[in-house]
Amino acid sequence: MAKKRVVLAYSGGLDTSVSVKWIQEKYDSDVITVTVDVGQGKDMKAIEEKAWSLGVLNHYSIDAREEFVEEYVVPAIKANALYMDAYPVSSSLSRPLIASKLVEVAEREGAQAVAHGCTGKGNDQVRFDVTIKALNPSLEIIAPVREWSMTRDKEIEWAMERGIPIPVTVKSPYSIDQNIWGRSIECGVLEYPEMEPPSEIFEWTKPIEETPDKPDYIKIGFERGKPTSLNGEKMNTLSLIEKLQSIAGEHGVGRIDHMEDRIVGIKSREVYEAPAATVIIKAHTDLEKMVLTRHEKLFKRLVDHEWAVLAYVGLWMDPLREALDAFIEKTQERVTGEVTMKLFKGNAQVTGRSSPYSLYDLSLATYDISTTFDQTAALGFIKLWGLPTVTAWALKKKLGISSSGS
Repeated sequence: MAKKRVVLAYSGGLDTSVSVKWIQEKYDSDVITVTVDVGQGKDMKAIEEKAWSLGVLNHYSIDAREEFVEEYVVPAIKANALYMDAYPVSSSLSRPLIASKLVEVAEREGAQAVAHGCTGKGNDQVRFDVTIKALNPSLEIIAPVREWSMTRDKEIEWAMERGIPIPVTVKSPYSIDQNIWGRSIECGVLEYPEMEPPSEIFEWTKPIEETPDKPDYIKIGFERGKPTSLNGEKMNTLSLIEKLQSIAGEHGVGRIDHMEDRIVGIKSREVYEAPAATVIIKAHTDLEKMVLTRHEKLFKRLVDHEWAVLAYVGLWMDPLREALDAFIEKTQERVTGEVTMKLFKGNAQVTGRSSPYSLYDLSLATYDISTTFDQTAALGFIKLWGLPTVTAWALKKKLGISSSGS
């Protein structure tokens, strides 16, 4: 009788390497590994060789960088996606893409189950499970880390006992996830919110004391909300992000250290590096302020918040996201132009912007005598604008109610 086939999302790291052996031993199953390249900067050939050394039945290496950027990152840019006003949902965005590739391979290989290396405390288990079930409800989902209940130290020992090569040690226990849009660092001393992150954990951004003493000015061009040029040079979004990652990181831009509410209800301290995301989202948000009406922009803030939450909490497949995308796409029809950013000592500051769709009218905004704005119209406007407030206060005085309401 043929063994059950399990398709595992394989990163080559500690959890998924141990998961290969765990599934083989506990479930007496053949394991097929899938590594999806979303710009994590890993040696895909080395990961594949490592998978074969663990005795997998088959291995797939999938270059999904362009797909990730165009189908996931670009929509996030248009939505100014920042979870809790800080995290540019970098890891969150990659999970539904990786999950979809797992399902594709499982269906091609005739597998009965898919597996991932997510913990029972984290967010990724939700993102994987919901996406997989939405795409193919018949597939069984195996999550070894949720089952084995080993501490990280015990997991490292378990791996060493079986000769599994691992990229971490007990002394350097950091768990790192990265893709083209951002880099997440967890575990170790970072689990103590009162302690400053050690410099050793950062790779994409320089510490402020080592950044240049002269700022860089860059100009990002957008077309319908999508970044399409850097300093006047047209390039695809993937190349633009990669180039900007290096420029901004050199100036220490993009370090994020904040308290985050996980899907499962746990409050956690999270540390990220996202140089390009930090700069692009800031520039995009500013350009929107120039071309959208006040009513559009204020309502879009609500939509953007909901979009970021959906991406974070694993509901990428929910119909609400598609509905939000439709609204966002409509607003992006005029988000075309250029934004100049000053990068200096960890800061990304907007210093200029221009657009053929700009709603800024110098002849109206200027305080010069030549302004076309009729200032005498302000008196009637103020009277009508403040009428409800003035009326309410008149009633308070009549009834003898103080400003505190007592």
